[in-house]
Amino acid sequence: MAKERTSKAGIGKNRTKADPISARTAARVAAVQALYQMDLAATDLNEVIEEFLTVRFNDDAPDETIKGADRIFFADILRAVLRRQREIDPQVDAQLAEGWRLVRVDAILRAVLRAGVAELLERDDVPVRVVINEYVTVAHFFFSDDEPRVVNGVLDKIARSVRAAEFTP
Repeated sequence: MAKERTSKAGIGKNRTKADPISARTAARVAAVQALYQMDLAATDLNEVIEEFLTVRFNDDAPDETIKGADRIFFADILRAVLRRQREIDPQVDAQLAEGWRLVRVDAILRAVLRAGVAELLERDDVPVRVVINEYVTVAHFFFSDDEPRVVNGVLDKIARSVRAAEFTP
């Protein structure tokens, strides 16, 4: 799994700072950043939520991408990942290429996959296709190589298992 990221930190391939994103997309990007921080720095859930709410989402924060994030949706995603991580990780492991485990993939890709699966499991109000498309878009914020396709494939396979009714005519 390649680790190449886009040259514009926080800005996806084919996206410029002038392109607005929805509040929920911004919340998903922020959730991935927070999960990455929690994974690498062993930051507590409540601490990272507080940091984002008081510092990173402010109008004077340097990351334009997440300023308009839906704060409640952001916190909901983080809490869902932590609450269901023991269920999420084995599901992702089962969908990765033979010989790959979730612990071996890039930490940001791991965060994208965990957030996407958490949303599939806990947010029935968001259609499966929207969840998958959103996390492919989120992956483009961080990667310019094959990772968005990995996100698409893994989330699609898991969605067909956990929300099969949305795939039947």
